[in-house]
Amino acid sequence: MYKRLSAIMFPLTALLLVGALVWGYQENQEKNSILIKAENQYQRAFHDLSYHMERLHGELGNTLAVNSASNGMHRKGLVNVWRLTSEAQNEINQLPLTLLPFSETEEFLSKISNFSYKAAVRDFTKKPLTEGEMANLMALYKNSGEISKDLQEVQEKVIGKKLRWMDVETALATEEKAEDNTIIDGFKTVDKRVAAYPELDWGPSVASIYDKRSVKKLGGKPVTAEDIRAKAVKLAGAGANAKVDIRENGKDTEWASYTATVTSQGHQQPVTMNFTKEGGLLVSYNDNREVGEARVSLEQAAVKGAEFLEKKGFPGMTAVSADRYDNLGNLTFVSSRDGVLIYPEKITVRTGLDTGEPTGFQASDYAKEHQEKRKIPEPGLSLEQARTHLNPEFKELYHRLAWIENEDATELLTYEFGGKINGSQYRIYLNAADGNEESVEEVRTSSGAQDKQR
Repeated sequence: MYKRLSAIMFPLTALLLVGALVWGYQENQEKNSILIKAENQYQRAFHDLSYHMERLHGELGNTLAVNSASNGMHRKGLVNVWRLTSEAQNEINQLPLTLLPFSETEEFLSKISNFSYKAAVRDFTKKPLTEGEMANLMALYKNSGEISKDLQEVQEKVIGKKLRWMDVETALATEEKAEDNTIIDGFKTVDKRVAAYPELDWGPSVASIYDKRSVKKLGGKPVTAEDIRAKAVKLAGAGANAKVDIRENGKDTEWASYTATVTSQGHQQPVTMNFTKEGGLLVSYNDNREVGEARVSLEQAAVKGAEFLEKKGFPGMTAVSADRYDNLGNLTFVSSRDGVLIYPEKITVRTGLDTGEPTGFQASDYAKEHQEKRKIPEPGLSLEQARTHLNPEFKELYHRLAWIENEDATELLTYEFGGKINGSQYRIYLNAADGNEESVEEVRTSSGAQDKQR
């Protein structure tokens, strides 16, 4: 019996052992193949990064070498600078640097990219490069040369010592020291060098991209928790018996604020509000009531939304767009003054389409941008004159005056035209002084959504 069992089990065991060895060998081969592929990708991205940084340095030099009045060459050079910095940013994103401090260099390249793009797309016949911008290019030429040199030194060591990026990734992930820290130390050196560069005056169009909104910019005197308690009870429409919980956020920082939670019989769920500590401005309101089946239109919801905002201390708001998602509506309101819509002063309202009553809003843009004494000039062009700057195929649906902030972070008066062309709907903003296109937006509507124009 044992002989018969052995005769069956021995070959079966041997077969399973051979199968396990074959499977293990295949798994190891596949693993090695993946590691080799990843290593090749890292090496390619690193060497391409070094190459593009060298090219960037050269392109900045070419742009500075031509006559100061050579607008065509300046435009061509800046376009190439933008392209090369974009390539370098893409290659940095392909390297395993998420755990390695390299943020200063990434932001530096981002600023070069935005600076060169915004300068290249403008009309140089009207706005040639300024002395300040030429000085920026000179500083960038010097800085990019230093960065390129540092990267080339790392590159030479990587090639000479046959260093692997997979070892760097493993060392960063496990917080263990790699056998050779050349790559890590090299990138740290580059980032420290960039951090030591003096900040350049990039101009308002670029600076606005990196502008960190701070509640300190809002002004106003600091308020106490008791001040917020009184405001929260009033805004929630709660009685004296309401329970109010006040929490201070970011104490002793520039982001200090208060969160007030009001529980009362007048609301199904607690109402949550956020206030700035500087000035006690209401920046958000949230009522988590249950929303039933949709029964009202977006137009009806917009009327109730404007009434709701007025009760909460935001009078004169006008709905400029609305989107519907199932039984909820998202409406955008802006200030209106003398027939001009003030787009920077924006509030986004979420409303339940069962009753049309808002369930919350976000007013941080309004709090930061609202100005009582904003000076709005008269249009330099008539409506008919502005229309001559539109595409003849554009089918106008509406028009209105709008105060916007353009790509150069400059606020100005425009004619806003809504209409259709090429099967799509657009908003086109023409400068009310000269008719230049300041902004073009395609109006997209998702499934179950509508865009509302008034």
